[in-house]
Amino acid sequence: MTLPDERYRAVNYAGDFLQRLASGEYPRVPSSVREEARSILRHYPTDWDLQRAAEAAPSVFQEHMEPLHRMVAAWNPEVTQPHTDKD
Repeated sequence: MTLPDERYRAVNYAGDFLQRLASGEYPRVPSSVREEARSILRHYPTDWDLQRAAEAAPSVFQEHMEPLHRMVAAWNPEVTQPHTDKD
């Protein structure tokens, strides 16, 4: 189960990786791959976007979780992902 703060960090890390890839930090990567990374980054969520998403949907994205809330969420999946009729 992925917690909201883990998801937030994963999106940030992916954006950082795309930035490094597009900038040429990895010299053996073909230019077509660097160009694809630049193309993806044009519409990639910024820090501002992620913060707004965290405010609007804290069960999906959270920049930080308090240790107790994190422990309860990890122990009880219903805290962060409510059941649907499909469950």
